[in-house]
Amino acid sequence: MAYVVVATWRAKPGKESFIEGIVRTMAALSSQEPGAIHFIAQRSADDPATFLLYEQYVDEACFEAHKQTVHFKEYVLGQALPHLEHRERAIYTTLD
Repeated sequence: MAYVVVATWRAKPGKESFIEGIVRTMAALSSQEPGAIHFIAQRSADDPATFLLYEQYVDEACFEAHKQTVHFKEYVLGQALPHLEHRERAIYTTLD
């Protein structure tokens, strides 16, 4: 079973493009991490301030390692969070 994280981010007004840049950067960097299976970023067609991140890791330990990377700390914690109205995360496992 893979460990799945589904995150929804909503950018503050006027920060949509800024958040899109961070999402694109995180998708590129995170998909190269050991234990990362998928990191797929989407933007809502109905609400351009809303982003959906689908992340799949080999296991929970790989996700925890992801949260300790320099790029997670810099881009998510340091840059994105102050510019988000809302951030939600749900955890799943695949049905293998």
